[in-house]
Amino acid sequence: MSKICQLTGKSVIVGNSVSFSNRKTRRKFNPNLQLKKFFIPETGEWVRLKVSTSAIKNINKKGIYKCLVDAVNQGHLS
Repeated sequence: MSKICQLTGKSVIVGNSVSFSNRKTRRKFNPNLQLKKFFIPETGEWVRLKVSTSAIKNINKKGIYKCLVDAVNQGHLS
């Protein structure tokens, strides 16, 4: 499975590890992804999503149905 949040589209980004001597080596920054089960009260069904922790905060704030609709509109979820 790829390391991409299904609601926000966050994915792996690359950058540099900088040592004390200012030597730079390439590294990856992985998103903090969690596999979670959510209940959608509007449809009465459970859905299992791989989401970032910031997406979980948005779900707590706006609700799962609104977040799913936004993800479909932005093209992150089909």
